[in-house]
Amino acid sequence: MSKDVNPVTEPPRQSEQGALARTVLVVSVMLLAAADLGAKAWAGGALADGHTVDLGPMQLRLGFNSGVAFSLGAGLPAGVVLGITGLIIGALALFTWRATGTATRTVRLALALVLGGAVANFIDRAPDGVVTDYLHTGWFPTFNLADVFITGGAVVLIVATLTGRDRIEVWETPEVAARQVRGPHDN
Repeated sequence: MSKDVNPVTEPPRQSEQGALARTVLVVSVMLLAAADLGAKAWAGGALADGHTVDLGPMQLRLGFNSGVAFSLGAGLPAGVVLGITGLIIGALALFTWRATGTATRTVRLALALVLGGAVANFIDRAPDGVVTDYLHTGWFPTFNLADVFITGGAVVLIVATLTGRDRIEVWETPEVAARQVRGPHDN
């Protein structure tokens, strides 16, 4: 920070805030993807040979999906599905990277969840054209933790939009900056 900026009354420079937000985003996406890939590795070993774990309303049951959400595109060649999802993830990553510096924390959380889940499923699909699923309800297609991240991020983004927490704020005044640093509802 330069000497002519008072850190108590003036916000950090946009580039400093953006760099920190992007660092947090990248680390978050990596941790989310690692959590899902770790769960898939565990499921691949522990649930092989038809073994299931009953958790009450849900079972852990190994399955593989060659399509995308709800098995859409399951009949397409694996390379086509991988290419299309790769393009979508690339566009989402570019949008997220550009928006992260000024997006609200809620929007950053939502985008990190969606991107982390999408990256994990892409990495899982790359070697053999299928995604490992292991969460089974009996009334819904079998899914995985990455799907939970993607869906959760989409829900957070929708709720943020409906409640007005989706704005991309800029550092216009010390009051706006202080609210952004503390959070809109902190006192």
